[in-house]
Amino acid sequence: MATSPCSSSGVSSSSSSGLGADAGLEIRTRSVEQTLVPLVSQITTLINHKDKPKRSDKTLQAIQRVGQAVNLAVGRFVTVGEAIANENHELKEEMSVACIEARRAGETIAQLTDVASLDHPESDSHITIFTDKTGVVKAARLLLSSVTKVLVLADRIVIKQIITSRNKVLATMEQLEKVSSFQEFVQIFSQFGNEMVEFAHLTGDRQNDLKDEKKKARMAASRAVLEKCTMMLLTASKTCLRHPDCESARINKDGVFHRMRLALEQVIEIVTDSRPNGESEMAPISIYSGIKEFKNKVEGLRENLYFLSKENLSTMLEVILEHTEDFTDSAYTSHEHREHILELSKQAKMELEQLVSVWMQAQNQKTKDLMEDLEVAILKTCQCMNELKREVHSAATSLAADLLKYHTDHMVLKALKITGVEGNLEAVAEYTCKLSEQKEQLVEMCRLLRHVSGTEPLEITCIHAEDTFQVTGPQIISAAETLALHPSSKIAKENLEVFCEAWESQLSDMSLLLREINDVFEGKRGEKRVYLSLPRPGKHNANLKALKPVKLDSEEQAKIAKLGLELHLLTSDVDSETEKWEDQENEIVQHGQGMSSMAYSMYLFTRGEGLLKTTQDLFHQAEIFATEGTKLASALHALSDQVRDDDKPLLLLEAEKLISMCKQLQATAKASAQGKSATFTKVDACILKTRNVMTLLCQLLPLCCKLLRKNKAGNGCLKPAPPWKEDRIRTGTNARTPERRVETFGIKSLENHVTNMTFLESK
Repeated sequence: MATSPCSSSGVSSSSSSGLGADAGLEIRTRSVEQTLVPLVSQITTLINHKDKPKRSDKTLQAIQRVGQAVNLAVGRFVTVGEAIANENHELKEEMSVACIEARRAGETIAQLTDVASLDHPESDSHITIFTDKTGVVKAARLLLSSVTKVLVLADRIVIKQIITSRNKVLATMEQLEKVSSFQEFVQIFSQFGNEMVEFAHLTGDRQNDLKDEKKKARMAASRAVLEKCTMMLLTASKTCLRHPDCESARINKDGVFHRMRLALEQVIEIVTDSRPNGESEMAPISIYSGIKEFKNKVEGLRENLYFLSKENLSTMLEVILEHTEDFTDSAYTSHEHREHILELSKQAKMELEQLVSVWMQAQNQKTKDLMEDLEVAILKTCQCMNELKREVHSAATSLAADLLKYHTDHMVLKALKITGVEGNLEAVAEYTCKLSEQKEQLVEMCRLLRHVSGTEPLEITCIHAEDTFQVTGPQIISAAETLALHPSSKIAKENLEVFCEAWESQLSDMSLLLREINDVFEGKRGEKRVYLSLPRPGKHNANLKALKPVKLDSEEQAKIAKLGLELHLLTSDVDSETEKWEDQENEIVQHGQGMSSMAYSMYLFTRGEGLLKTTQDLFHQAEIFATEGTKLASALHALSDQVRDDDKPLLLLEAEKLISMCKQLQATAKASAQGKSATFTKVDACILKTRNVMTLLCQLLPLCCKLLRKNKAGNGCLKPAPPWKEDRIRTGTNARTPERRVETFGIKSLENHVTNMTFLESK
């Protein structure tokens, strides 16, 4: 859930000084939140400093320099905000007001910190940071609120870009749907491909920037649909143009367009945080989340016997047991699992009855014996719920493993292709019935896996998989019927191939999902951040002949298996190190976890598994990984400003090493490679360089953790601000490309300015 600026973990320190941004502003992205962190942190330190008894000349001079630096930095920040306002007239009024407020607050802070020239800064005759506590807090609050407003308004521009891009895609889709000539279709689809690439990049950046992991997973699911549907739309439309009177071809094409529109709509819902007709999103409750909440309530009785009623507890258990009926009523649950689930459900009711009985007695008479009995009842109830959780997990995952193994040969799909080419309508009808049965089995599997997935993002992935099987099954059937009616049609054959590949791809993804669900259950690994990429330039050219994606053969995979294994071990090491940090929201931890998850995806690629299907996907992932590493290096530089002088050189040296390694990796990933041999060499180099970065990361995380702890234990003091860098304001601008000016004057540009507001440093 999005939080207000000062309620997020990164800025919570402000509350102790009475700071707070506008409560009506919600921050939904990491870029905005992380931009505010240094500002909140440093102003809080400035305000708290006035309570210290010793005020040497050196300290007073430092305070004055800080105030001037704040004012200067805010002035330049406001300049960028005003440029954004001029580029976007609909936001001009709001942005201008926020900029005026920020400028006024900056000037006030400069006046209140103008203390170095005064003989007695504590004297009431001069209003300063030492005499006007209310004034400085008010100015700081106004500054935070107005800067937050500017950032959130700038973020609206990013949202507007995505909506505009979606509208262009929808408009071109309408043209594609109505087109009647192949030549016209070729021209419009070329435009559509370019628009989809633009939409992919905008939504990809947004996905990675979202704070809410649930929304991030929903965005990934929607983008995955759009990725697969782009090729489906191509072949389904071509088939319809080739066979305009074929009803099954029309049904097939309409299904693709409908699914793409739904996915586009969901992206906008996530980006704008809205639902159609104002309805609230009702997330289905899983057995895992129900048991977790139930156990928390039960264990809470140790601290408070009166915080909930016995009716509430009974209702919670009833809801959980109702959901277990999804397992006991399923035709695919084994007899043994069904019996165990029913037995444990009965036992859970009995344990709760016993717990309620002791609990009621303890409310009336809190004796030592009764409290011991209550503890025993709590333990037995929780143990029973753990056994129930373990049983439904075993039932769901064993069913999934069996089904995935059984369907791994894709016999039904192969039979549909063969009988379709033969024009054997009777045989096609027979195999479509078998595919429908297979679809029902897989849909049921996804529903049961959702109950035991363990995390909300994995729950969403299960729901997405269920939807994919529900939709793709009938589409394969309509494509097979079209081929059977036109057995000599090459485009009808190609169309069936595309839908069958989507089915096979989803089955492959289910194997990965099952492994992740088991990992979460066993506590081996938390939820992964998955970075999906949609079609990139060059995937669809004007003559509609798709480039064949390059995949590694078994011999090449064997060669890089050792490197991949090393990468896997390093991701485990990095995960272990990040888990040791007390503050899981720390920027260094966040970047470290992101890099670990991306490296894990690259490891899966070396095994021919996971969501990185082609070498191009791997290279794209390596670029994002290198970018994340560069962001981590920036965080290390920020940390170096807070640590002791004798610790700083080592940290800066490691940061420079990281930047150098990431630049090398980025250069390797972007380098062109022609031919199979050159491509494999590039793959090998990317994974090797990624491994080297991960090795360095394993050394950096414990070092940073140690320095932070050491810093907390030490004494703080004021230091002057680093000089403002004039050239940062124009970074990335290009006078010859006016269409990119909005991107330049966006969140990233503002982020540079606030990040440079490091006018205080704790030693």
